[in-house]
Amino acid sequence: MSEQVSKILMSCDSANHVCDKSQYKEATLWEKIKLNIHLIYCSACRTYTKNNSILTKTIKKSKVETMDSSSKDEMRRKMEEAMKNNS
Repeated sequence: MSEQVSKILMSCDSANHVCDKSQYKEATLWEKIKLNIHLIYCSACRTYTKNNSILTKTIKKSKVETMDSSSKDEMRRKMEEAMKNNS
């Protein structure tokens, strides 16, 4: 394989990593180009990318409410206290 071709091709692990980075807007333009080339010939990574996109859209649509940090700290404190008392 020529050096130029090896600079364009990527492994499935790398493609999945770039897919994840792309999801969070952290992938470079070059990484996105290489990912799209990889997706042309790799159906497993196309499936991974599709599922990743569905997951991202689902999470963005959800109306999940999280606990505020003071409540989390209080819960953590109570759990640590309970574990200490049960030791």
